[in-house]
Amino acid sequence: MSKTALKNPIDPNVYIVTGPTSGIGRFTALELAEHGTVVLVGRDRNKLDEMQRIIEQKGRRAISVVCDLSELDSVRRAAAEIIALELPIAGLLNNAGIMQVHPTKNAMGWDMTFATNHLGPFTLTEALVPYLPDGANVLFVASAAEDPERKPAVAAGFRGGRYISAEAGARGEWQSGGSARVGMDAYATSKQCNLATAMAFARETPRLHFNAIEPGVTPATGLGRDAGAFVRFLSKYIVPVLVPLLMPFIKVLNTPQRAARVIAKVLTDTSGQTGVYYDESGQPTQGSTLVRDPKFQDRVVAETRALLSKIST
Repeated sequence: MSKTALKNPIDPNVYIVTGPTSGIGRFTALELAEHGTVVLVGRDRNKLDEMQRIIEQKGRRAISVVCDLSELDSVRRAAAEIIALELPIAGLLNNAGIMQVHPTKNAMGWDMTFATNHLGPFTLTEALVPYLPDGANVLFVASAAEDPERKPAVAAGFRGGRYISAEAGARGEWQSGGSARVGMDAYATSKQCNLATAMAFARETPRLHFNAIEPGVTPATGLGRDAGAFVRFLSKYIVPVLVPLLMPFIKVLNTPQRAARVIAKVLTDTSGQTGVYYDESGQPTQGSTLVRDPKFQDRVVAETRALLSKIST
């Protein structure tokens, strides 16, 4: 699809979704397609094209942009491609995320979870902010796993965010006393950084609306890509059947479809809410004591910017 063809999209509103080919991102992209053109940002060209076809078969419009959020060069190229299209962007959803059972490194030697979940979305957002129209919504998908006092998260094995610094996170280093599984510390810390970033950005740039959302416990998403075959089988075939049956009894349980409806509602909201952390039902909630501290929020942003500034553009 050429740049010329995209300068005047059919829809007056355009929504960017990262991680749109599976789980919550996939269902959210389908929801948002009912409100405007959707820019699908993901790693796999074939999956993006498939998703684009599905949306276009419904009479809606989508644009595919290849981007590996774990690699800064890829993120910067994708941002430049989106900017060049000169689209009327109404919303940006930073949804893509991973939680590795066995931590790995990217080409720069950075922890894959921290790079994908925090450094990549941070870079994409910062690149797009100057080009977003006043009143645009930016939404980060966070997680209650960052809160060491959240009982369901603790029961699942999380011990909250273990942030030391942005550089330490990139190296895959976390505060001591965390989970028995390093991958869980990486995930919780990256999500704590997502939430801190959203709150700091909301104070920095009042012309835009920055918020975060906790989608609840949503099994059968694409988070655990490196899990074993048995776990993947359960996630694909068994869990989707059980979760709806258990939801009336376990508040934090959610399905990707229900989470998508709530996320789409927040991202298309025109009331001007900013600096809000929403729960799985779309109601305001609170993160950990640490992440609510503006000094911590500003430190995460400042240290992330310092780290990224060392990487040539």
